[in-house]
Amino acid sequence: MVTMPIEQLYIDQLLHLLGAVLAGGLIGLERSFHGRPAGFRTHTLVCMASSLLMLVSVYQHQWFPSGTGDVVRIDPTRMAQGIMTGIGFLGAGVIFKEGLSVRGLTTAASIWITAAIGVLIGIGLYFAAGLATLLTLGVLGLFRRIEMRMPTNRFAQLVIRFPRSTVVEEPALRALLAEHGFSMANLAYRLDADDQAFEYRMMLRTLKTENLSRLAKSLRGRPDVLEFRISPTGD
Repeated sequence: MVTMPIEQLYIDQLLHLLGAVLAGGLIGLERSFHGRPAGFRTHTLVCMASSLLMLVSVYQHQWFPSGTGDVVRIDPTRMAQGIMTGIGFLGAGVIFKEGLSVRGLTTAASIWITAAIGVLIGIGLYFAAGLATLLTLGVLGLFRRIEMRMPTNRFAQLVIRFPRSTVVEEPALRALLAEHGFSMANLAYRLDADDQAFEYRMMLRTLKTENLSRLAKSLRGRPDVLEFRISPTGD
């Protein structure tokens, strides 16, 4: 068994933890900048905790010496597996449903990759950890801009109510939505219990977000519309 001077041991462990603080802090800053619930401190602590726990395995000869001549084998990958399993619970805590939208998926993924980077730093793979940190920052920052420029289908739920005596028929409603750049699906119908209003519920799809405001303005100006609600979905 190869041992190192105690001073070198302390310096090596300090480098592990400082590297984890740096990597986790950089990723956390990006999340904090965009107002995410798990930001600077959370990512820093996750990365540092992962690195700290891996030190238990990397430096096992310091706390579990085999002085009796017996051979003791401990699998360090078990610690990594336990860390990643535990991080799953933390990631689930930042995912929440707001109306028809599910938010926090990207933040949960960033917590997961931060934990993995902490594991790499904990076992001393600094190059891989540094490269992973840069790539993660690139995905969170650069890919966001690419994603915003890509043509992407936008979805929204539309609920619209008409007086029963002047209900807009379905073909006319489809034509109105098509004029504003929408296609519709999952159409549902509802008649009020007091027999005064007829309601359509549907899912809309469009390639341009601004079509939502155009449709809202058009519906607001129609005297035959009693009530409407447009609820965008997405992360």
